[in-house]
Amino acid sequence: MARRVHQPLENEEFDFILTVADGPVLVLFVGTWPKAVDACKKMDAVVSEAAERYAGRLTAVKVDMTRCPEPVRRYGVTGAPTVVLLKAGEVAASETGVMDGPALQAFLESNL
Repeated sequence: MARRVHQPLENEEFDFILTVADGPVLVLFVGTWPKAVDACKKMDAVVSEAAERYAGRLTAVKVDMTRCPEPVRRYGVTGAPTVVLLKAGEVAASETGVMDGPALQAFLESNL
């Protein structure tokens, strides 16, 4: 993913990103198990494009569900890929499954 997308390696790093983020946070939860890999790779590019498009309006984060299990539990994520839009640390909206660029843009526009 582009440099605009943070990729925490542990729960504490994810929490730190949330504390320093200025504004909403778009989180992409990805899985590394075989059935999830292809779908999650598709979402990588879509979220990367959104991070560029919405630079200055949101912070984008990609979370490996295995490496950072605490946010997965905290936000009730049950599948991968899942996008969650956080405002002030609380879930404003979420969507599970692959989305194309226009669908993610519509998701963000209706929830930002």
